[in-house]
Amino acid sequence: MARIQKLEASKLTVHVGYWMRLVSNNVSHSFRRKLESSGVTVAEWVILREMYSGDDTTSPSIVAELTGLTRGAVSKLVSRLLEKGLVLRDESSNDRRYQDIKLTAKAIALIPKLASLADQNDEEFFAKLTKSERNQLIEILQKLAKLHQIKTKPID
Repeated sequence: MARIQKLEASKLTVHVGYWMRLVSNNVSHSFRRKLESSGVTVAEWVILREMYSGDDTTSPSIVAELTGLTRGAVSKLVSRLLEKGLVLRDESSNDRRYQDIKLTAKAIALIPKLASLADQNDEEFFAKLTKSERNQLIEILQKLAKLHQIKTKPID
């Protein structure tokens, strides 16, 4: 049987993306586990947190703009949040396609607790970095996001 010649191939560990994914995946999985007891997914957390920063009432299309998600994805997430009692939806009587959504009192009380879990998660992963190193890492990642016009919020 003839032996197949292998061409030169770079190792995984020489790629910046490998190290970014390794850290990012672990940070995300840890946060997902922390959120499990709240009954909220990471994707739902992103929607809730964006809504918390905005006006009292908004629309799914504005949430889609803020997150970079499709309107369909936002609609599904809003439906799940509605079922969980975390948002209220009010359909326009004139045009059923238009909806207002707003956070419930339950969500408004929950979001700071979830934000605290996010802070705790960051601290667990990045506490060994100096403040300067953290800021430098954030600046580099923000620069890359801007250069590549990455606007979609990570939801998984």
